[in-house]
Amino acid sequence: MFTGIVEERGEVREVRPNGLVLACRTVLGDSEVGASLAVNGVCLTVVERTERTLAFDVSEETRERTALSRLAPGAPVNLERPVTLSSRLGGHLVQGHVDGVGEVSSIERDEAGGAWLTVRAPADLLRYLVEKGSVAVDGVSLTIAALDGDSFSVALIPHTLEATTLGVVRSGDPVNLEVDVVAKYVERLVERAVPARTNQRTEG
Repeated sequence: MFTGIVEERGEVREVRPNGLVLACRTVLGDSEVGASLAVNGVCLTVVERTERTLAFDVSEETRERTALSRLAPGAPVNLERPVTLSSRLGGHLVQGHVDGVGEVSSIERDEAGGAWLTVRAPADLLRYLVEKGSVAVDGVSLTIAALDGDSFSVALIPHTLEATTLGVVRSGDPVNLEVDVVAKYVERLVERAVPARTNQRTEG
């Protein structure tokens, strides 16, 4: 489980046929082989560790369902270690299970050094997006500021632009999206409740 508060912006050192090697510093310390790490919002397992890099296996399914397959050597990546029981939950509950790949429609900088980011989301995720609700974009916990058709927009502060990959995204770039897990649980509970009530009325 993660919080969507990026700890470090790492760099892709090598792209392997079945995995990635990333250069990093902050998250390297206690990320031993077998540990989990969110890479652009995707939960991956460390399989190799050196003094400067971490390596991960990436399955074919993960490549197909996320934007990790588009990474190339030198690309920046958002990195976050799992939350601990004593950690502050500064963002929102993020599982590291990407729900779909969105596309950056635009990013408009403002005079204060921030930006307005608009992302086009897959149709099957739109029902989970609500104004003032949470969404993870490439592993970054953000609050939805506006909804318009098949797109949502978020306001980015200067720190977020500096500390994450969102500071270098451009129109047309793919981004990993994970909707709020609470919304998915609520939907499932409602789906189960409606047939039950229908059956009660029919039997009565």
